[in-house]
Amino acid sequence: MDDSDRYLRLLLDGVADPGLLDATVRAARARSAQVGELPEAEVRRHVRALIEGVLTSLAEGGGADPAALDAAGRLGSDRARQGVPVAALLDGFQAGREYLVRRLTTEGRRQGVPDGVLLDGLTAIDGVTTALVHRMVHAHRTAELEMAQTTREGHAQLLRRLLHGEPVPRPAPLDPATAYHCVVSEVSDPSVASRLEGALAEAGPGLSALVDGRMVALVVRLPDLPADAPLMVAAPPRRPGELASLYALARRALAAGTHAGLTGLWHLGDLALLTATDGEPDLGRLLADSLLTALSPGDPFHRELAETALAYLDHGARIEPAAAALHVHGNTVKYRLRRLRELTGRPLTAASVPETAHWWWALRTWLDAASR
Repeated sequence: MDDSDRYLRLLLDGVADPGLLDATVRAARARSAQVGELPEAEVRRHVRALIEGVLTSLAEGGGADPAALDAAGRLGSDRARQGVPVAALLDGFQAGREYLVRRLTTEGRRQGVPDGVLLDGLTAIDGVTTALVHRMVHAHRTAELEMAQTTREGHAQLLRRLLHGEPVPRPAPLDPATAYHCVVSEVSDPSVASRLEGALAEAGPGLSALVDGRMVALVVRLPDLPADAPLMVAAPPRRPGELASLYALARRALAAGTHAGLTGLWHLGDLALLTATDGEPDLGRLLADSLLTALSPGDPFHRELAETALAYLDHGARIEPAAAALHVHGNTVKYRLRRLRELTGRPLTAASVPETAHWWWALRTWLDAASR
């Protein structure tokens, strides 16, 4: 029997040696804590298939055969579904490979196989195991993506059902006893939504998905976001089963805020008046026709008067904040308010709460129509 025949016999004997399987299993479980936590029979099932695949591939003198590649793919996929990270998977595989190489080298030398033949064998083992690693990693990542998509779609379906008022007996991963803010955004681009979800997730546990075409999130705590972030409306915290009505209100507030050109994160209550008035455009036009009939939409000065009056009301009927917002002098604000009173015959400053709200509503409606 020549050297090559002795090495071939060594490989074939390894396939049939239960001791080789036992020792390789122990090596893989000892190297990787996550693999070690799996049932021994589960690790043995995959290691047996890989040993047989590697040794058979070497005995046949070619690269990794299809059976070995299939075994590697099953290993990668199964470990992903078992929650074993790819790094831990590779640690266990490398430990098994090292033991296999050491065992074959020691036994080959004991049987008198020349070092040159053993070196060729080790080179071949490297080629086969590299192909198996590539297959394992690919299968692991594919399974992770499939699981992420499945989990994400499941979460999206859960969120849609909750927010549409459908019964959800067990809203996992949400806690039915925990109160969540329902945050509705104007973001519909999935890539932008993904970045926004990351910012929301930093504030605490929750759930997010595209619902009715826009990103919606349920979060325990609201994040700190820059003022120029996309418009988001946050409802008061409620338990999952109580969110549907607030979601509907938040959507209305989002539409009103978008119409008003708002950005950043807003509390639903802070947009109550804006939401209510935005939903009744006919009443707004009626008020504009009643209070601002003396103003002409085509007159730039009249538009300045209306913009100044609205800024004045938006800033608590205070001259200096309104002037700062308009980038004009305080005396300019006073002059414009006086001219508006002369034209309309009605003062802004002495108005009651309902009258002030009517002025604010009329001015917004008039300016919106004038800008078209």
